[in-house]
Amino acid sequence: MPRAILDESRIHPAIRGTVARHQQAIVQEVQSALAAHAVVVVGMGMNPFPRKARRRLDAAGVPYHYLEYGNYLNTWRERNALKMWTGWPTFPMVFVRGMLIGGAAELDQLAASGELQRLLA
Repeated sequence: MPRAILDESRIHPAIRGTVARHQQAIVQEVQSALAAHAVVVVGMGMNPFPRKARRRLDAAGVPYHYLEYGNYLNTWRERNALKMWTGWPTFPMVFVRGMLIGGAAELDQLAASGELQRLLA
């Protein structure tokens, strides 16, 4: 089922630029990391799940690049842009070879099934 995204034709031309530029620096930073690293974990401080994902990758011997954006008390607007860009509602966001695979629980499932190693091969 495709993800519902408001079609650009339904956005008034006067605000299209504002919508397109909204918090793009953080999105571009993540996109650059995806181009440079096989595994990228995007997280935030004070949240135990990004830490859990990194521990899982460490235990599997999988190198990764970690990006941390604020915590529960700040930087929520920037993180919200990442949620809108990916459609993934929580942190961490784990990417393997540029593909969003989900968060810590999904990473655990892929690692346990062997799919993580297949994606990295």
